[in-house]
Amino acid sequence: MGVDLAGHIEDTKLAEALSERYIAYAMSTIMSRSLPDVRDGLKPVHRRLLYAMQQLRLDPTSGFKKCARVVGDVIGKFHPHGDASVYEALVRLAQDFAVRYPLVEGQGNFGSIDGDGAAAMRYTESRLTEIAKAMLEGIEDDAVDFRPTYDNEDAEPVVLPGTFPNLLANGAAGIAVGMATSIPPHNAGEVCRAARLLIEKPDATVADLVECIPGPDFPTGGILVEERDAIIRAYETGRGSFRTRARWAVEQGRFGTWAIIVTEIPYQVQKSRLIEQIAEMMDQRKLPLLGDVRDESTTDIRLVLEPKSKGVEPEVLMETLFRNTALENRFSLNMNVLGGDRVPGVLSLKQVLRAWLDHVHEVLVRRSNHRLAAVLRRLEILDGFLAVYLNLDEVIRIIREEDEPKASLMKTFELTDLQAEAVLNMRLRSLRRLEEMEIRKERNKLADERKSLETLLGSEKRRWTRIGKDLENTIQRFGSGPLGDRRTTIAQPPKPVDISAALEVDREPLTVLLSREGWIRTMKGHGLDPEGHRFKEGDEAGLTVECQSTDRLCLIASGGKAYTLKAADLPRGRGFGQPVRTLVDIPQEDQVVALFPVTEEGRRLIVTQRGRGMVVLESGIAAEKRTGRQVFNVKDGDTVFACIPAVGTHVLTLGSNKRVLVFPLEQVPEMNRGTGVALQKLGDSTLRDVRVFTLEEGLLWQDGQRVRSPADLAPLEARRAATGRAAPQWMLRKS
Repeated sequence: MGVDLAGHIEDTKLAEALSERYIAYAMSTIMSRSLPDVRDGLKPVHRRLLYAMQQLRLDPTSGFKKCARVVGDVIGKFHPHGDASVYEALVRLAQDFAVRYPLVEGQGNFGSIDGDGAAAMRYTESRLTEIAKAMLEGIEDDAVDFRPTYDNEDAEPVVLPGTFPNLLANGAAGIAVGMATSIPPHNAGEVCRAARLLIEKPDATVADLVECIPGPDFPTGGILVEERDAIIRAYETGRGSFRTRARWAVEQGRFGTWAIIVTEIPYQVQKSRLIEQIAEMMDQRKLPLLGDVRDESTTDIRLVLEPKSKGVEPEVLMETLFRNTALENRFSLNMNVLGGDRVPGVLSLKQVLRAWLDHVHEVLVRRSNHRLAAVLRRLEILDGFLAVYLNLDEVIRIIREEDEPKASLMKTFELTDLQAEAVLNMRLRSLRRLEEMEIRKERNKLADERKSLETLLGSEKRRWTRIGKDLENTIQRFGSGPLGDRRTTIAQPPKPVDISAALEVDREPLTVLLSREGWIRTMKGHGLDPEGHRFKEGDEAGLTVECQSTDRLCLIASGGKAYTLKAADLPRGRGFGQPVRTLVDIPQEDQVVALFPVTEEGRRLIVTQRGRGMVVLESGIAAEKRTGRQVFNVKDGDTVFACIPAVGTHVLTLGSNKRVLVFPLEQVPEMNRGTGVALQKLGDSTLRDVRVFTLEEGLLWQDGQRVRSPADLAPLEARRAATGRAAPQWMLRKS
């Protein structure tokens, strides 16, 4: 009898229980859901879809079947998950704008590049494409291992065979637990040529492979404008990004007018959302050179962009659009995949190709062994047929008269069990003379095939030569024509286009208000009292900066990053403004330390709480991108404390330990990026205040106090990084 566990309670620590269950969930997500296999480039759901469709005999030459039937077979036999997610995976495999080489041929509404969803699965139909058929080729020849399905009632392939480089050709994207993958599509012909180069030259570098694979090949085309060195570096490390732009041309109109026609947009950018984004930015007056946008697309993309005046240069107009809209986009590269040993890891381009070639080689060996075993079995049977053809009368007598004809045949003609069984199962029509000639002809042909297979299996060099020929065949089948020709143009990085003259902003005085809670807005004029302005409930005035509307503002965060804002782009009016974190990507744990207008010759002293600092040029830390630029590499447990003008001859630092130090500013190095140098030895204390001043002019420490002369400050002078002297009372009264 089984043990009755009803009501049984087992005590365990919550942390242990959570850890055990979460690790199990994480491993399941990584291994069985989100990361593709480096060998066939498929996630389990895609692999099961293709295998189920093959079992349904949905070959490229057969008829279509309802997608509901396919999804039902997949979730019933192989993939016990929701039908919606399985159908979404099936739809994506059929979308020629989502995958470079569709593995499923769809009939019906399978969505559009505008972001429209597919019709319900009960309406749409599907079958496999030639590429999917090539990926499944050899699956019945013991080419790969099979494993039991989730209910142990069937078996499914661990990986698909086939010589199509699906991982790189179609790419992959997925988010697991603690890791993610993002691989752009590539041209299959170029990938196969790179693989052949790796066969011929195993020590080829990534730079050599990039000669064959110059970059991604997106299904939606576009223009790749990334630096070649950056492409090579991304493929070497398995991490990076690729900058793509829309393809456009100028169309001349009447009376000197013109319009820009966009025919290709970056990969994974929804056309309808792109037009909405452009329209929104026109409403916000962030695209002052653009007059109108229209969508004249049919099956082909055709976006019409009209300038506000025909005097605008097309390149300048497009530059404003590239900078502000998704007409220029970045696709990240993170080749995090499951290796042949099912261990996840980030691989380089060469490692990915090597792993795929090793898989192709293993498939060739297994298929050859399987075929050789079949040939040897058939040869054995044919030898048995030929042995009995000379004595057909005796064979007939034994079968008619003997109680155990099989044993008698084996004894009389020295046949094996397999041969005797084949003779007993022989049809009467096979006894004619002509059939004997056919058997000898078949035996000779199989003998030649056996010799060829044994030669192939005995020579690794011959096997790699055979794989090279298979790759050439793949190039001929899928590497040319409308499907195989490269769609994404590889171009040189664009030269900088000066748009400042076209976007000339009227120069006027502005006051920027940044509240304690991070809301930013501008008011016209200088000399404004920030206390007289309204803020959200619980918020109050923070930083106030006077500048001009043509200025760029630099924002320094406590994490050591610098961000650049254009004063003209900041929200105006008497409202509360806009959260600054919607304009630049400041981490939630970071706080704003300083905000100031950037000048060409301006210098700033950046100091951390632990007393480290360095001098930076304002113009050298400007960063146009939202993610900012890391200027100060802050150590663990430390944050940026202040960023003040480096105007003067000396620096004064005051610690929370009430020790003060004065030293020459020239002892602080000027850097563009770094961890700085120690300004004052603080021990376990932190910095309380920092000043830069001119020693000859003295120091005004606090309003209402007298200016402290050089003689007052002389006792506090020492070398940089010293402990400092006890602070005088007039300095401590500040707080």
